Amino acid sequence: MDVDNQIAKLMVELSRSQDYEIGDGTTGVVVMAGALLEQAERLLERGIHPIRIAEGYEMASRIAVEHLERIAQNVNRCKRALAEISVKAVLSVADLERKDVNLDLIKVEGKVGGKLEDTELIYGITVDKDMSHPQMPKQIEDAKIAILTCPFEPPKPKTKHKVDIDTVEKFQTLRQQEQKYFDDMVQKCKDVGATLVICQWGFDDEANHLLMHQNLPAVRWVGGGRIVPRFQELTPEKLGRIVFICV
Repeated sequence: MDVDNQIAKLMVELSRSQDYEIGDGTTGVVVMAGALLEQAERLLERGIHPIRIAEGYEMASRIAVEHLERIAQNVNRCKRALAEISVKAVLSVADLERKDVNLDLIKVEGKVGGKLEDTELIYGITVDKDMSHPQMPKQIEDAKIAILTCPFEPPKPKTKHKVDIDTVEKFQTLRQQEQKYFDDMVQKCKDVGATLVICQWGFDDEANHLLMHQNLPAVRWVGGGRIVPRFQELTPEKLGRIVFICV
């Protein structure tokens, strides 16, 4: 972020430091710092010297830390288990030869509810999504994944258009053409050997129903990974592979 204002630069550095040290709470520290600056401005308007204001904030900080230390509670529950999970996570991504650890390869995913005892380490990727159809299988072994950025729906013209359907025959023709389009999309995925489709965009209800009947599980609204922009470019070499998937 490029900013010219000196105070804004300090706020940016504050947020970066918070993210580096803790990994969370960047918004909170910026909001708190903004509130402190607002109060400091009022004190300046009353003629109080900036050094006195800074000394007052430092004194208030010491008092706040002492109070937090008095009311803090030591949480020992699951301490051993969480420590083991942390060590295993670091060792799984550590480069022992270079003595370096890329912490960006470790992600902590929280879920509402549950207990600390439910915490587990997953060697892989966690995608917080459900299957696009409730009747699709929840577990897949030796999955071959097609990651698509093209939507499962008929192409939409980019210009204004109008279609007049005044007979049953025309409606049936349009319906059959749309059905054929969906059939071709699903068949292309099955022809390359995909057993799971992950799509960045949504699915048309017709396509979603067809995927379920063709026993081809799918997940929608997912980004990232090696993607395929068009069905015509889908090949077996571009499929991802995962030993086990559980939803």
